[in-house]
Amino acid sequence: MSESAPVPYPLSSDIGQPVASTSSATAGSSSTHAATGSGSGQSRQAAEDARKDRTLAEFMLMLDDYEPLIPNEVTDYYLQKVGFECEDPRLKRLLSLAAQKFVSDIAADAFQHARIRTNAAGGRTRTNQPLYSGSLKDRTRTTLTMDDLSAALQEYGINARKPDYYL
Repeated sequence: MSESAPVPYPLSSDIGQPVASTSSATAGSSSTHAATGSGSGQSRQAAEDARKDRTLAEFMLMLDDYEPLIPNEVTDYYLQKVGFECEDPRLKRLLSLAAQKFVSDIAADAFQHARIRTNAAGGRTRTNQPLYSGSLKDRTRTTLTMDDLSAALQEYGINARKPDYYL
């Protein structure tokens, strides 16, 4: 049988299997420290570190096939503009994924602000209009305003409000 080159990251079939270097070190330390009781904390820590390493390795493998919503060219442009140089496309995709999550969180928070604002106003039905007429679609629609977006951005420390007056 021919030997294959070692894989830099564990495969999905290796999930739950101990890492070779960690398992031999853990086995030796657990047998010597079992009588003292101090080794169990270290072996748990080593097992936890190995699990985190496998999880990170699996995540990095998943980034190989992931196509982010923010195009790679846009990410490359802004990374180049700020002086970030990296040739690893997985790291660029990871940064693109972080930016995508940031924008998504801001949009979700702004939507919540808009829903709170419309619910606090008591609805949009007119007094001369029946409650369940054709305005059901209008009542379920939420309009995102700059005030909603500014309030959501303020939670992240970004000031997007226009000044109240000009000097």
